Amino acid sequence: MQPLSKINLAETATEAIRAEILAKRWAVGDKLPNEAALSAMLSVSRGTVREAVRVLVSQGLLETRQGSGTYVLSTTDTALPLTMARRAGLRDLFEARCALDVEAARLAALRHTPRTIATLRALLASRGNFEGGDKTAFIERDLAFHKAVIAASENRAMIEIYDFFSASIAETIEATLGADIPEPDMQAHAAIIDAIATGDAEKADAAVRGFMAPVITALDRMILS
Repeated sequence: MQPLSKINLAETATEAIRAEILAKRWAVGDKLPNEAALSAMLSVSRGTVREAVRVLVSQGLLETRQGSGTYVLSTTDTALPLTMARRAGLRDLFEARCALDVEAARLAALRHTPRTIATLRALLASRGNFEGGDKTAFIERDLAFHKAVIAASENRAMIEIYDFFSASIAETIEATLGADIPEPDMQAHAAIIDAIATGDAEKADAAVRGFMAPVITALDRMILS
């Protein structure tokens, strides 16, 4: 296993370990080297190794056993287009997220201050567009923006619910970075801020639904195809 360059380390580490698994360097049921060993093999931090393993666990190639280690679960490539079950699950997540985002935007429209709008615009500028590269960093920036919309609702229960489901919300963001599902662009994000700034709850509601509609429509089309 060759050491990695310092560009997009988590993603590159994931691909390096996946390649070794698919090449059957380890058989199904074999235990992977520990974090320290993988870190040395790839010349990355142990945190980067943990992130790579987390991704491969979510893709069904690895499994972690508490107090024992990480084991090969499959040597068949699961990095394929979304399966039917995966599509349906994502649609459910997007629908639930839409419900939260819509109500938060409605409340934000009624309760925002000039500082709220300035914060949202600054977070959107920091987010930028995804043009390849470090997915993890982009997802964090995008999630920060959406969390700020929720925070602008000033509803503590909604903020806590969003925090609790942040891993699932990050999953919906990641899903739009592939070829299967359209990623809402900067204009769609800006439309939410602009609608909140008007103080009109109905406009904020419509902006979020407009933001989510292409994604949910794409998933519905894929499920029915």
